[in-house]
Amino acid sequence: MEHKKQSWFAEPSDTVEDGLQQAWHAQPSETVAEGLNADVKLGLSSNDATIRLHRYGMNNITEHKGTGPFKRFMIQFHQPLVYILLAAVAVTMALGEWVDSAVIFMVVLLNAIIGFVQESKALQAINALSKSVKSTAIVIRDGNKISISAEQLVPGDLVVLQPGDKVSADMRLIKVKDLKIDESALTGESVATEKNSTLLPKDSVLGDRKNMAYSSTLVTYGTGLGLVTETGDATEIGKISTLITTTKTLDTPLTKRIAHFSHILLYAILILAGLTIFIGWLHGQPLIESFMAAVALAVGAIPEGLPAAVTIMLAIGVSRMAKRRAVIRNLPAVETLGSTTVICSDKTGTLTKNEMTVRELWSAGQHLTTTGSGYDPEGDFFLQEKPTNISNMPSVLETLTAGLLCNDSNLHAPNSLNDGNMQWSITGDPTEAALIAATIKADIKREAVSCERLDTIPFQSEYQYMATLNVRDSQHMIFLKGSLESLLPRCVSMLDESGNPQKMDMSLIEQQAEQMAARGLRVLAFARKRVANDVDTINHSNVEGEMEFLGLQAMIDPPRPEAIKAVAACHQAGIDVKMITGDHALTAGTIARQLGIVGDNSTSLSVTGAQLATMTPSEFVAAALKYKVFARVTPENKLQLVKALQSEGHVVAMTGDGVNDAPALRRADIGVAMAMNGTEVAREAADMMLIDDNFATIPDAIEEGRGVFDNLKKFIVWTLPTNGGEGLVILLAVMLGVSLPLLPIHILWVNMTTAIFLGLMLAFEPREEGIMRRPPNQPNTPIIDATLVWRIILVSTLLCLTSFGLYEFELSLGASQEEARTVAVAMFVVGEAFYLLNCRSLKRSCFAVGINSNSWIWVGIGIMMFLQLLFTYVPIMNSWFSSAPISAQAWLRVFGGGLLIFALVGLEKHWRFRNRSHHSNTLSLAED
Repeated sequence: MEHKKQSWFAEPSDTVEDGLQQAWHAQPSETVAEGLNADVKLGLSSNDATIRLHRYGMNNITEHKGTGPFKRFMIQFHQPLVYILLAAVAVTMALGEWVDSAVIFMVVLLNAIIGFVQESKALQAINALSKSVKSTAIVIRDGNKISISAEQLVPGDLVVLQPGDKVSADMRLIKVKDLKIDESALTGESVATEKNSTLLPKDSVLGDRKNMAYSSTLVTYGTGLGLVTETGDATEIGKISTLITTTKTLDTPLTKRIAHFSHILLYAILILAGLTIFIGWLHGQPLIESFMAAVALAVGAIPEGLPAAVTIMLAIGVSRMAKRRAVIRNLPAVETLGSTTVICSDKTGTLTKNEMTVRELWSAGQHLTTTGSGYDPEGDFFLQEKPTNISNMPSVLETLTAGLLCNDSNLHAPNSLNDGNMQWSITGDPTEAALIAATIKADIKREAVSCERLDTIPFQSEYQYMATLNVRDSQHMIFLKGSLESLLPRCVSMLDESGNPQKMDMSLIEQQAEQMAARGLRVLAFARKRVANDVDTINHSNVEGEMEFLGLQAMIDPPRPEAIKAVAACHQAGIDVKMITGDHALTAGTIARQLGIVGDNSTSLSVTGAQLATMTPSEFVAAALKYKVFARVTPENKLQLVKALQSEGHVVAMTGDGVNDAPALRRADIGVAMAMNGTEVAREAADMMLIDDNFATIPDAIEEGRGVFDNLKKFIVWTLPTNGGEGLVILLAVMLGVSLPLLPIHILWVNMTTAIFLGLMLAFEPREEGIMRRPPNQPNTPIIDATLVWRIILVSTLLCLTSFGLYEFELSLGASQEEARTVAVAMFVVGEAFYLLNCRSLKRSCFAVGINSNSWIWVGIGIMMFLQLLFTYVPIMNSWFSSAPISAQAWLRVFGGGLLIFALVGLEKHWRFRNRSHHSNTLSLAED
């Protein structure tokens, strides 16, 4: 069946208003049913359902086909640097150098294939979304309860929700019983949302619409009945699909810089080639000779090995990051990390473990805090910030025991993960699991508490409590757990420090609970009641009064300990960290303080999605820059925040694990998804995945990214003098009217072999000291600054003079032209090898970084020298490359030229670094 846009503003009876404009949560269920022309008892008729399915289409998210594979492959060639390389192919073909043409073309083809494989992440994300709604649903049609494919759902269908069901369409709830739905993938809320069917304000944000159930969410508890309001593309998840489709990705800082550099290089080559022809014409050379000289100059100036080298260096960076638990899906993202200026991080599961943890406990006037994180039951109790043994605190022990007994969940012993870490797991509710972990910290174990359970009152949202009837020391006893508002009116006494009953002090208890809640904690109250031993069952009347208040336990999904250090490392590296979450502002603000994202005394701590929705574009940008915490945000808010920060020149890294994060992940300069607990949609939309779902991995990856960028810059600073020197040699020969010291085949030999066996060795350079104590690489600055431009000119000139000088000197000694040209080629190779040592650090001497700190440098130099000997002395190489054997004296002169280049560049670095240090010291003294 053809899929149609979901716009059910006209039912078969033409009585339904535009569904896309309806605020279903703000209408009574009767009005919703009337608007959808639905029956809340019998459901739709089979005939009506068929008509609606034909009119509105299948309940699928449209699969956007996008650009065809052939066009996407051809687009890979649409780059200035590739144009230069294709020009090199054409030039070498014109010269009849078919082997060289094939080699260069293979380089171009390899880069195109890599780019093609990395394309179409948005298409994959859409397909993942489409798969996410393919399930079954239980509906009532013709008065009968039947199971149908979720694709067959239509607006007006009456759907039955049960535990374990995946919600297959957006729906207005008309009847619920203790219904809880996990909406974390859609809203970022870490705790399952308690649902109801009551009317809500029209301006309620997505996460607060408790009378709605949304497609792709999961029923965790209770039952419900809902009327389908939207299907397919019109659902909230469908809107996210549209956002992903329409969200444009941005070029990375590296691709921008390479493109800019390529344009400059293209114009420079064309100008120099034209100048070569013009000078030859002035000297009266035949036009064909001038043209061939221009061809040689163009081949010399084209960095044929640069694209392949960049790709390989990025791939090496990917391998390094994988060892630090970060998987890169898009090669340029490696370098982008080094330029990141802002990290927008989701809270739940990234900055926190998505594991509720009891943090505070109050009983009988005693306020205790606990350590530990997540479900791991390792931790201690503190009283007035001092470690304390709670074994002599009866009221505290009783409060913990109540949390253990009035509990239907289980905490499972850890299993060894791949990295050797141990992780505790749960069955049941995260809140109850936190209560179990707290009791184990107090050495209270369920099997050690011999309390048979006789009966249970399950948690119900209208009562806000759970109760169990247990046999304890031959005494039947009711334990009660729930909200403070529901428990306090039922209590007539409370325990004192000795565990004996005392008069209730409601104001004291309420004050403690309010203080805990103000710190962003979720507070649960506990009570008990002794009953006659002949009571074997309980109901709500048994807990209406005469309860004994035990205490409070307050919990939160705490920050990962390693995330606190990671945030501090980001700040030290000049990177701003912002929290963007669907959770409540109070909770988000508390976690942000604990993480150090904001200071303890920060004002205007956070802003909510509702507040953002009322702002003008300029106010929105100002808020994006000002605030550190963004709470209760929608997917559209997240995307807008990323765009706002990018509009101010920031390079934005966005983390996320839910479906709601996918559009922002795609738009961000680098999207970071969670590999363990993230949705498939988020992973497909991202550039990088964290294997351990840990924020602390991001600074590690940024450190690697900065190291990769440094090594890329070193490679470019190393390789450009080769091209510059070769171009100058050709230009100088044309100006002087002498034969060319280098032929195009020689230039290709030098460019391709040295790039692989010398330049690529810089990819293995270790990260320099202080790399995370400097500000991020500014995205708008060129790859090479004025200092490095000067060094490139200096080395280009030195290579030109030594190579041309030795060529002419060999001819003056009576050497053949082949021998002289072989010396000139050797001078370039040896000169590059010595200069490679200079480039191991752009500021310090190679002796300062350690001669043997990168052994690959020496391996590369050794291989290159061996190849150059083959080039010089093997007859078949002499035939292919027009080379010839040279004398030992010639080699000594070549190595002398290399040492000269090494010494002069070393002196230039020393002089410049000393002057800069002296200038900095002078400024410091002046300020003092």
